[in-house]
Amino acid sequence: MAMDSGSLASPVSSRDAGTIPKFGTRLEIGLRRQSVEGPDVRSGEQGDAMTAPVIGVEPASAARIDAGSSEFEERLEAAPVVFEARDVSVSYFGVVAVGDVSLDVHQHGITALIGPSGCGKSTLLRSFNRMNDLILGARVDGTIRYHGQDMYAAAVDPVEVRRRIGMVFQRPNPFPKSIYDNVAFGPRIMGRRKGLDEAVEHALTRAALWDEVKAKLKQSAYALSGGQQQRLCIARCLAVEPDVILMDEPCSALDPIATARIEDLMSDLKREYTIVIVTHNMQQAARVSDMTAFLTTEVGDDGHRVGRLVEFDATDKIFTNPTDPRTEGYITGRFG
Repeated sequence: MAMDSGSLASPVSSRDAGTIPKFGTRLEIGLRRQSVEGPDVRSGEQGDAMTAPVIGVEPASAARIDAGSSEFEERLEAAPVVFEARDVSVSYFGVVAVGDVSLDVHQHGITALIGPSGCGKSTLLRSFNRMNDLILGARVDGTIRYHGQDMYAAAVDPVEVRRRIGMVFQRPNPFPKSIYDNVAFGPRIMGRRKGLDEAVEHALTRAALWDEVKAKLKQSAYALSGGQQQRLCIARCLAVEPDVILMDEPCSALDPIATARIEDLMSDLKREYTIVIVTHNMQQAARVSDMTAFLTTEVGDDGHRVGRLVEFDATDKIFTNPTDPRTEGYITGRFG
């Protein structure tokens, strides 16, 4: 595909105009970024959880500010919008699973998607890096703009999208390789041959795993505990420096201690990355997220259940003073 050399932050005027720029172009997304070089990669050459290009980002403050305060509102307005979703609906074989979702995801924050099972949280999450394209019969309607560009424009290569927007899945999915080769997989696919040792150490350090595995990098990744495997998958994602990390219930299969490690890690990572997380754990959403979207299901006249966005606001407000009574009912456990 022919790639546009313009900035990702540049607006596009129509659904067919946007493209994801090729490596080597100057990326100007809110903060100063470094230009990056790399070969073109096509689908089939990369794994699920390590997608996105090398992009240098200056860290931002991760301090939590009370929702509703003037400082919170000012920071929210100042933060660049990473995803702008408008009237997004996802259907499978013509049957709508989640419909008419509109929300903005801001840079260097954690946005949580909560709601009962079957309301379309994971389906919506997958639409943010076009993973639904890989599901037979799936269709996404509406508009999702990534830094101002229509991700679903005809000219946009979904593999390029996934290179910039990494994903960590519900259950750890390490490759049947050594710990070292799991983390080095992404940089190698992108053509990197020098500095792999440093890249692996850096990714494992950022994933809070280096001290635990530095003496056994050549051992199988399957020898790690479940919590360690999940952090390895996060390190594998970080090794190719994504702009955004999507997490689909990353702690659902982990014990409380491992869950706490992942939550601490997320709080650290948001200084450099934008994170969107799906979780069924209300306490987790309240602890780690800055913004929360509550989805639920509605039953139509035909008896079909459709996921709908009920409320999207600052996490503190969602959990202490929600606007919609359905949100309060779910948060307090009266339904869901």
